[in-house]
Amino acid sequence: MAGSGTLIPYIKGGKPDQPVVIVDSREASAAPKIVEGLKELGAIIRVETLDKGDYVISNGCAFERKTVQDFVNTLTRRDLFEQIFLLKEAYEKPFLLIEGYLPLIYKFSKISPSSVWGAIFALAKNGIGVINTINHRETALLLYTSAKQEQFEEKREPAVHPVKKLESVFDAQIFFLASLPNIGRERAISLLKVYKTPFNALANVERWPKDVYGLGQKISEKIKEVLYTTYAGKEENSNTKDSKKIVDFISP
Repeated sequence: MAGSGTLIPYIKGGKPDQPVVIVDSREASAAPKIVEGLKELGAIIRVETLDKGDYVISNGCAFERKTVQDFVNTLTRRDLFEQIFLLKEAYEKPFLLIEGYLPLIYKFSKISPSSVWGAIFALAKNGIGVINTINHRETALLLYTSAKQEQFEEKREPAVHPVKKLESVFDAQIFFLASLPNIGRERAISLLKVYKTPFNALANVERWPKDVYGLGQKISEKIKEVLYTTYAGKEENSNTKDSKKIVDFISP
């Protein structure tokens, strides 16, 4: 069966052919050490502007890379799932690659371990792999080895797929509700199933704990705060001192 053989030939460079890795143009600028590491290993680099994802290694496999700081921030802003689910719509096998020493989250962040593992489990449950590398060198080696396996063992050519746009009213309704704090895609769909329209859902926010499974009083109170608070005219900085400590600690 394809893919069941040993990885040793790929790790040791047993084949003369070199894989192609497609890198998002913004990622190439933000992480030049990874790009250089891939080139040193022998990969052929194609830099393109990708709708979603940072690295594409086959027509079915793409990676979204986040540093530990990025991961903390996306959990705080709660937009992690939207980003990865969009990647899943375009690629059969999407991966979230977290770069850095993950346990530092517990030391320098207020986010609880249960929140971190709950997010990782939810991603895995929805068919999204999560891989942790320590630094840019490990990231480059992982991408290189994975690209060789996909392209030479599985015979899959690297190809960029566009992310599905919000073409229907239904897609727009889900996106609208999912952007609210603590909601996300699954809860947005649950709200629409109960209340039929986003307007009805917001008009009945008081009834969410009674009508919708998984939406408690704390969540409805948070949504009411968003709906009824007067706009102050300035936005908060999402970067915290805790996140900065993580970056300073793990920087090579």
